[in-house]
Amino acid sequence: MRRRNWSALLVLLALLVSAVPARASCAPDTVELRGPWGQARFTVEIADTNESRARGLMHRESLPRSAGMLFIYDAPTAPSFWMRNTLIPLDMLFIDPEGVVRRIHHEAVPLDETPIPGGPNVLMVLEINGGLARSLGISEGSEMRHPRLAQDTARWPCG
Repeated sequence: MRRRNWSALLVLLALLVSAVPARASCAPDTVELRGPWGQARFTVEIADTNESRARGLMHRESLPRSAGMLFIYDAPTAPSFWMRNTLIPLDMLFIDPEGVVRRIHHEAVPLDETPIPGGPNVLMVLEINGGLARSLGISEGSEMRHPRLAQDTARWPCG
């Protein structure tokens, strides 16, 4: 009888462990994108304070291919970026409160101080390596999944 209980417990544990990846896909340091082009996942650093947003990816000499920075605002805004002290080309994805990519600025030029407007109603901005959005096929209208989006209104909620 005890052997049966242990077997049942092991089966239950296996089921619980197999359920973990679904929730793990919506971790604070992970962003997932999907669209007709497919799906992509990035490990991100979060910039959610005035100081961290102002610093961004300045002075970095490289960024791993599957990495990025996610700028998160307290409320929807119309952000404007520039590339002062930024040494690597970046793609900037401007995301609305539902997690929809509304605008993409491709291959921002390192050290350029020309303003890069994000447009209205932007809650988050994802910066990834320049040229990567095009090479993956990421387009406006793509959907992002992240736990800091309001899950009741997100187009692609967690879990």
